[in-house]
Amino acid sequence: MADRVTFGSGCVGRLFVPEDGTERVPCVVLCHGFSGTMDRLLPHAESFAAAGLAALVFDYRNFGESAGEPRQLVDIDGQQEDIRAAVTFVRGHGRIDPDRVLLWGNSLGGAHAINVAADDPRIAAVVAQIPFNGFPREVEGRSAWSTLRLQAAVLWDALRGRLGLSPYYIPMIGAPGELAVTATAEAEQHIRTLAGENGQTLWRNSVAPRAFLRMARYRPAPERLRAPLLVCIATEDHETPEEMTRVLAERAPDGELRRYPGTHFSFYNDPAIREKVLADQVAFFVARAG
Repeated sequence: MADRVTFGSGCVGRLFVPEDGTERVPCVVLCHGFSGTMDRLLPHAESFAAAGLAALVFDYRNFGESAGEPRQLVDIDGQQEDIRAAVTFVRGHGRIDPDRVLLWGNSLGGAHAINVAADDPRIAAVVAQIPFNGFPREVEGRSAWSTLRLQAAVLWDALRGRLGLSPYYIPMIGAPGELAVTATAEAEQHIRTLAGENGQTLWRNSVAPRAFLRMARYRPAPERLRAPLLVCIATEDHETPEEMTRVLAERAPDGELRRYPGTHFSFYNDPAIREKVLADQVAFFVARAG
């Protein structure tokens, strides 16, 4: 059973703490990806909790249940502040060992987890799942025209931001040829995965694209990590391709790489892959901080 918690600048989350015993336990802070919301990570938090770890899922500012305006705007610096606030919050909890806080991040959240841990030597271990490490030069299935349309949307939204106007929102996921952050033939399946079969989740298929200007200059820095790092990648991932993500494990002083079949979304929509990945991640965290 999870408790609803608040912390930082209006962040809302769910905290799972083992009910048995009085000893302090490790805690996994889960950091979702670009446009994600915490409800998609509840199964992950439940898996960590079943292994005897506390787990915190939460929404970044501007998303889901958390405060912040404009809505659906990815604020990279703000999201890192939210993660640090989450770490501070769980370290102050009476059942959590403040020196055994673990960071888990997916996609953009994987880059955040690495960078926040690099600045916090007390973080015990990090898992980066299909982590962001810059944009690929080419995205399979995206034409030059589609790329130009997306770039124009980014610049138009950035201009609107500078003028104090409301964002120019575009879909996060769309079909090939549509203006969207990710255009894929599996669009309907991915939307069902993120939004739920009935669309009754916190996630919205809408995002302010100006965030890409900041992301173009944003990279994780695993070489600064003191904590051990596990990087989990998908062999057919076109959004965060293997040639860009495997180097994060190679550059970390204590890095480990695990490869799995599937695409960027397989860790969510393929139960067999998700369970295998989670089992490996639980074992990694328990070995490093259990």
